[in-house]
Amino acid sequence: MTKTMNLTAAFLSIGMLTGALDVSAQDQPGTGVSVVPSQTQKIVSSYGPINQDMTFEQIKAGRMAVKAERAKEHDAMLNSRYDLSVKVSDNITMSGGKPIPVGVTARLRGVTWEQLDKLTPEQIKSQGLFPYKPLPFADHAEGGMLFPEMITKLLPRLVRFDLDFRLPEHVLPDPAPAIYLTTRPDLGDVAKGRLITIDNYYEIFNGIVNPKQLEGLRLMLTQFPQQQFNATEDRRTDRPSLGVTCFDCHANGHANGANHLVGDIRPQEFRHRIETPTLRGVNVQRLFGSQRALKTVEDFAEFEQRGAYFDGDHCMAAKKGVNVLERGSQVHFMAEFMAILDFPPAPKLNIYGELDKAKATESELRGEVLFNGKARCNACHAAPYYTDNSMHNLKAERFYKQEMDNGMMMAHDGSIKTFPLRGIKDSPPYLHDGRCLTLDDTVEYFNLIQQLHLSQTEKKDLVAFMLCL
Repeated sequence: MTKTMNLTAAFLSIGMLTGALDVSAQDQPGTGVSVVPSQTQKIVSSYGPINQDMTFEQIKAGRMAVKAERAKEHDAMLNSRYDLSVKVSDNITMSGGKPIPVGVTARLRGVTWEQLDKLTPEQIKSQGLFPYKPLPFADHAEGGMLFPEMITKLLPRLVRFDLDFRLPEHVLPDPAPAIYLTTRPDLGDVAKGRLITIDNYYEIFNGIVNPKQLEGLRLMLTQFPQQQFNATEDRRTDRPSLGVTCFDCHANGHANGANHLVGDIRPQEFRHRIETPTLRGVNVQRLFGSQRALKTVEDFAEFEQRGAYFDGDHCMAAKKGVNVLERGSQVHFMAEFMAILDFPPAPKLNIYGELDKAKATESELRGEVLFNGKARCNACHAAPYYTDNSMHNLKAERFYKQEMDNGMMMAHDGSIKTFPLRGIKDSPPYLHDGRCLTLDDTVEYFNLIQQLHLSQTEKKDLVAFMLCL
């Protein structure tokens, strides 16, 4: 097989989902007259190719032919945007014990943060200086679920032959996050450093949760087919796969840095990379999905396996083995377990979710004043859970040009859900697509977006306050 044929195989595989196909004839809109287009004319479809006419070996060869070059390009993009050297706190850890990443990682080009702060959005855009543009997927044209090495070492079935995870481990959550239950706060961390799997869930949770919750957890630990992890020739694992589990991404009901592309958008280059959010605190949330605005956690559980697992393509789901959950029992049981996943303890917060002045430092107290005042964080992130259960459009595109970068169109983000900030130190990287690797980056991002003009001391105080949440 020639390299050209290999690349064709890679393009035609469903992971591409661009839907750009040659046509020999097309009706001219509004006339009913058939016209013959040029050889290069394309149509864009929402559907991917269902009837695969290549073998697994041919598809794999096509993907492997581009793997090294795509990885090189993505690494070059990451290193041009970020300082990825290991910088972690000496004394602040996530609730599971992993040191948190610290410091601003974004690289500036020819300006300082102070100089950048004085520029208008139009000046930043025209000079190409915005340091937090949308973050592309490791191979944006391909997409699919991608898991960090710290997880694939524990669960080798999640290794993809065609892609490697590119972000360093120190900017990711704990590989075995702590688990806190709303129903048994006296137990503290139930996981105790263990990654919950189908092998150990019963032993750990039997006698702690009720039978419905235990069954819901079992379902969330059971493999079901997914776009890249299935038994067809168009898979991205060497061996046929039973699929993935909810907890493969939402490790221990939290997150582990796994990412993929949203299923709602076409064509492929406009799709957003999505960072797996935590399931902690879903009991106090009223919207689910970064942009989908699903109204219940039951909707979310059902949507994920029916649609999001297959890039929102129900035709492909039918081919690869969609798991049709029974709403009245299975979905209900899964939702009942998710509803008891609590935020981690926050010993410096009082019963109103505000700082206890007897326990907080001066910097943390100043940060709270900024959070509720000059920085206007509480306009969206209100105590006690630090969310408004709504969506907001920050219009970040004011600061960067719409252009292709690493296979992704740097376009508008649109309205994004307000995620709770409780327990936020456990959840790097930040924003819906993970473009802010640390809380320091997140403060810099919002300082620019909101045009707050915060001083360096004010930025540090804000981070200090959020670490208390």
